[in-house]
Amino acid sequence: MALALRFRCVAVLVFLLSSPSALPGVKVEAAALDLFTDKEALLSLKSQVTTDPSNTLSSWNNNSSPCNWTRVSCNQMNQRVIGLDLSGLRLTGSISPNIGNLSLLRSLHLQGNQFTGVLPDQIGALSRLSVLNISFNSINGPIPLNITKCLNLQILDLMQNEISGAIPEELSSLKSLEILNLGGNKLWGTIPPSFANISSLLTLNLATNNLGGMIPDDFGRFKNLKHLDLSINNLTGNVPLSLYNISSLVFLAVASNQLRGEIPVDVGDRLPNLLNFNFCINKFTGSIPWSLHNLTNIQSIRMAHNLLSGYVPSGLGNLPELRMYNIGYNQIKSSGDEGLHFLTSFINSSYLNFLAIDGNLLEGLIPESIGNLSGSLRSLYLGGNRIYGRIPASIRHLRSLALLNISYNYVSGEIPPEIGELTNLQELHLAANKISGRIPNSLGKLQKLNEIDLSTNDLVGSLPTTFVNFQQLVSMDLSSNRLSGSIPKEIFSLSSLSATLNLSSNQLTGSLPQEIKGLENVAAVDFSHNHLSGSIPDTIGSWKSLERLFMENNMFSGVIPATLGDVKGLEILDLSSNQISGIIPNNLENLQALHLLNLSFNDLEGLLPKDGAFINLSRIHVEGNSKLCLDLTCWNNQHRKRTSTAIYIVIASIATVAVCSVIAVLLCVRKRKGKIMPRADSIKLQHPTITYRELRKATGKRGADQQPITCTGGLRGSIGYIPPAFPASIEQVVDPELFTGKSPTHECLITILGVGLSCTVDSPDRRTSMRDSLLKLKTARDTLLKPPLDHKPDLDLEAGIGNGSMQSF
Repeated sequence: MALALRFRCVAVLVFLLSSPSALPGVKVEAAALDLFTDKEALLSLKSQVTTDPSNTLSSWNNNSSPCNWTRVSCNQMNQRVIGLDLSGLRLTGSISPNIGNLSLLRSLHLQGNQFTGVLPDQIGALSRLSVLNISFNSINGPIPLNITKCLNLQILDLMQNEISGAIPEELSSLKSLEILNLGGNKLWGTIPPSFANISSLLTLNLATNNLGGMIPDDFGRFKNLKHLDLSINNLTGNVPLSLYNISSLVFLAVASNQLRGEIPVDVGDRLPNLLNFNFCINKFTGSIPWSLHNLTNIQSIRMAHNLLSGYVPSGLGNLPELRMYNIGYNQIKSSGDEGLHFLTSFINSSYLNFLAIDGNLLEGLIPESIGNLSGSLRSLYLGGNRIYGRIPASIRHLRSLALLNISYNYVSGEIPPEIGELTNLQELHLAANKISGRIPNSLGKLQKLNEIDLSTNDLVGSLPTTFVNFQQLVSMDLSSNRLSGSIPKEIFSLSSLSATLNLSSNQLTGSLPQEIKGLENVAAVDFSHNHLSGSIPDTIGSWKSLERLFMENNMFSGVIPATLGDVKGLEILDLSSNQISGIIPNNLENLQALHLLNLSFNDLEGLLPKDGAFINLSRIHVEGNSKLCLDLTCWNNQHRKRTSTAIYIVIASIATVAVCSVIAVLLCVRKRKGKIMPRADSIKLQHPTITYRELRKATGKRGADQQPITCTGGLRGSIGYIPPAFPASIEQVVDPELFTGKSPTHECLITILGVGLSCTVDSPDRRTSMRDSLLKLKTARDTLLKPPLDHKPDLDLEAGIGNGSMQSF
């Protein structure tokens, strides 16, 4: 009996457990459907993920419960999905609208991925959501209005996406919101004043957008706000005074806008909890608020790039927690040798790592105590002031310095070798001062150096070979000094140089070695205005990253390396004012990126290339190359001219010798007949005879006959001067023994003397052209020798002289 009853109880229990309808109030089927919905929503999200580099979502499948999946959190009571954290997985794809089916979801973290597309409207169905973080993705489109239905939201972070449109005022209905981060998007319009209604708000970040208008005066009603960042927008007007009443503020940044007006001098008293104050890059006027120096806990004071004036207020010694102090690029002034004494006050700021006072009107000596500043100091900007005197040797104690900038001052003396002890230095800028002496070899110890700029000083001597240690150097500028000697080969081994190598405007000599191929990564090289010589190595074609090359005003010779045509990214090439010869390589036509090619004032010849980079001649400068031609006609004419000129010189010499010989014979005949007796004073007027050797020496021509030539023996006056009487009163300038009255000899003499004197006129414009001179000499010869009637002129010779089709550059 008892056994039967026991079996009956077991049967009833099995029935109850197997039949949900037999247990009123237990919704097993409903619970199963809700978990199934969560599963389907997550699988839909996975289906729109196109790449999963870490394979994190591999556990998401139909064979297991979502509560066992990676990065998924469920509650304990009914096993529903309440949390999803896919942050930092570098996932790509889009966000599935089915995410709105995760009805119990409380936190959604998708930041640090590469999701694209819009934020789906269905996200508004997540009524229990308290945290929504989709920052650092590529989400675009507007902020969906449905998001305002998530009334439990405490954190809304959409930072660093591509979200556009105006900021919905409806966001102010999210009364539980503590963090609203919309920075780093493409939002435009004005800032909704209604945000001030969110009394729970602790952080408001609207930085790096396109927001305009004024900062709402209503923001003064924030009572709990600690972090306000409105930087990098287009905000205008004054900062409302009410903003300085938010005494809870810890972080206040309005940098990089168009704000103006004065910063209240008591801002530090009104915002006593400030740790970070950033008003950089605006148009603020007035002075540096002295009250900021009373905030003993403040860590960052930044007011650079404004219109602030006056002096640096006292109190800097009260800032033991200070990390950053930046008042650069204002109109802050000081005077006298002690004008920079306020720097000594920073000795008490033991955490200081960034100090910038550059771009002001500060005058004075760099105090020796600068070496006592924080051992944590990494960046020191002193440039663009009126600082004079020497760089103190105590600077060697700033062992953490990564950047030192003292450029554009009046600093003198030598570069202290102690700078070589700053072994963490990455940037050294001493440009545009009055620094003299040699570059110390100790700088070679700066093995972490990325940039060095010593330009526009009075440095002398050679470049240190210790620069070979700059194996991380990206940019070097030593231009506009008086450096001499050759460029060390070690410089060309710095393959890390990828930005600039500028050695221009010095007194460097010698040639460029084949080792220049080591600069294969450099983008800009400037060797101009030196005394460099020799040919340009063809290994220059290995500079595949080169964009700008300046080598003008040197003494380079040889030809243009054809390998330059292999530097496809070259934009500017300047080889002007050298002694480069030969033709322009056709390979230069391959330089499709070329904006400027300057080859002017060299000794180039041949044809100018026509294709590729040479199609647009406005970018090409080749003037001062007399042998260079634009087209084939010019090239042919140039060759013809050279041949014709040679023929002309030979014929002119022969004609002159022949005419003068005939005249000499005639004179001898007449003297023998005794028809013309020399005047008593004629001997006194005669000039010395000129031998053929002397004529050959003067003209550079060779000949076998070296007998005296007497055809110039009767010429009076000096070479280069034509008396006004010529040729009307030729007897006043020529010995009368040479002729009697009008005769062929008389006409011949007038022609010859006229050509000779015309060729010696000082003014080039008044000189007879080569063509006319030749024609006159030939006419004189024909007249004197009475050529036969069938004589034909040398047409080829005449055609080759003075041809106007030649174009040179």
